[in-house]
Amino acid sequence: MCKPIIKWVGGKRQLINELIKRMPKKYNRYFEPFIGGGALFFELKPKNAFINDYNQELTNLYTVIRDCSSELINDICKHKNEADYYYEVRALDRDVNLFKKLTNIERASRFVFLNKTGFNGLYRVNSKGQYNVPFGRYKNPNYCDPENIKACSDLLKNTEISNGDFDIIKHKIQKDDFVYFDPPYVPLTATSSFTGYTDKGFDEDMQFRLRDLCDYIHNKGAYFMLSNSSADFIYELYDVDGYTIHEAEANRNINSKGNGRGKVKEVIIINY
Repeated sequence: MCKPIIKWVGGKRQLINELIKRMPKKYNRYFEPFIGGGALFFELKPKNAFINDYNQELTNLYTVIRDCSSELINDICKHKNEADYYYEVRALDRDVNLFKKLTNIERASRFVFLNKTGFNGLYRVNSKGQYNVPFGRYKNPNYCDPENIKACSDLLKNTEISNGDFDIIKHKIQKDDFVYFDPPYVPLTATSSFTGYTDKGFDEDMQFRLRDLCDYIHNKGAYFMLSNSSADFIYELYDVDGYTIHEAEANRNINSKGNGRGKVKEVIIINY
């Protein structure tokens, strides 16, 4: 039994039951173009899947887990849960030439270690693409979990892994396939900006592009399920014949401010 390897802001562990009960009864290939922490993917354990993300460190991690799990385990378990050591590992991306010398296994190991020992499970980089989350000071973070890594490796053996824009799935979708979209959410307040997800940002235009891809999937005779915030913009964008908007509450615990945690209304949109 495998479970998500990393923490991920906006992850779907709290919404799993709501998602599963709204899954199509039958489908062919499973697609998830914003894989993130992969909560639904690891819960469903699809036998034939395609996963993608724009974050290169994330897709490198899943590729290494699939192809080099033993080597990854050996490297992860060398890390130390100490502040000075944490900042030393974090600083590796401050030197571009030094970072390029890291092997894919070392990059994946670093990614898991920083994710599990950094403050509040955040993934955050500055304008230069440098990881800048402070040390979390956890007593016993579980960043070395050989059993789970091996189980996830077995699942990923049947999974195609890609790095790029979400639209990359378009030419692969066939009738009766299923796509789960978990994009950066539209902010709920007028003063908030769209979530920075790519180097160009995931803005309103990208939300329109994503809706267009949903329309393509629908016309192809395939299925999609999409999660997003309960912003008015989303209700308007998906007010389309053949689409159903469900509401659900999710606990949001990864937040830098305590008053930003708790139950939040989200929407789940399906075309079946």
